[in-house]
Amino acid sequence: MAKGYWIARVDVKNPDAYKKYVDGTVEAFEKYGARFLARGGRCQALEGPARARNVVIEFDSLELAVACYNSPEYQRARAHREGAAEAELMVVEGIG
Repeated sequence: MAKGYWIARVDVKNPDAYKKYVDGTVEAFEKYGARFLARGGRCQALEGPARARNVVIEFDSLELAVACYNSPEYQRARAHREGAAEAELMVVEGIG
């Protein structure tokens, strides 16, 4: 089965509120088996606009990645991100 990946690009505007979001995601990520492959490390934009923070999270399937996003646990945490950061988030299916 192909893995599923969250790819997030984020500019944090309010670090204190964003920390509440990050802390709040732990329950959902543990429940859905998330594994961080990249989390805010160094980056270099080669094409298009850059964001300060880039995250790649692996799940066992695309379905689990979407279920994690839609879960009540994640949505509670996501509420803390409102106004704390500008973000783009997509889910991508890996190669089988």
